[in-house]
Amino acid sequence: MLSQALRVALAALAIAAGGCYDFHLAGPEDAPDPASPQVVSVRIEYRQPNECLSTSRCEDHVVFFGSWMRPGAEFMLRADPGSHLWTGVAQNVPVNFPPAGEPYRVKVYDPYLRDTPTEGFAAERLVLGGQRVLTIDAWGRRDEAGLVYIDPQGQARNAW
Repeated sequence: MLSQALRVALAALAIAAGGCYDFHLAGPEDAPDPASPQVVSVRIEYRQPNECLSTSRCEDHVVFFGSWMRPGAEFMLRADPGSHLWTGVAQNVPVNFPPAGEPYRVKVYDPYLRDTPTEGFAAERLVLGGQRVLTIDAWGRRDEAGLVYIDPQGQARNAW
């Protein structure tokens, strides 16, 4: 009789357990997404010199480069008809102001300057988000670049 009662108790326990133990504890199923940085659009203006200093290819487009961009993401600026102004908009620029880490390095390739010591690269005469780029690293060399931070309104802030 004791063994029959034991068997009935074990059968009832097995039915109550209803299968395998669920090892999942309370909490999220997946890891939380890392916080995405705030990104903004930044208007770019570049004023080309009045005369082409290169011996050829002066009709080529001006190209913008920013250190936040992946290689190959640089883009051509659009010429403003009847002037030497080139414009464009950089999309999805991560905000890094107030200063967080190194400033961004910005520059253009200007075919008018191809035969100069900078080999066409320039940060002079560059305006980002309405702010003229004033802090220039390696001025007059091929690796010339403006040093800026980008604020939440899409305006450049010169690194000092």
